[in-house]
Amino acid sequence: MKRRELLKRIREAAESKGMALDFVRRGGKHDIYRVGSFQFPIGRHSDIPELTARKTIKEVEGL
Repeated sequence: MKRRELLKRIREAAESKGMALDFVRRGGKHDIYRVGSFQFPIGRHSDIPELTARKTIKEVEGL
């Protein structure tokens, strides 16, 4: 999944819960984001592995 599409889907999932997707900081090869109190890394490369993307979306939807 493209990084851009992943961030869009996470943002939509967060907004459906009444929360926002916040950028926290840049790491070595990942950016750190937060939805509520849940922090997670997103790789800075253009293609994110499908399983990783689905897991992250599922975790955000479960908040």
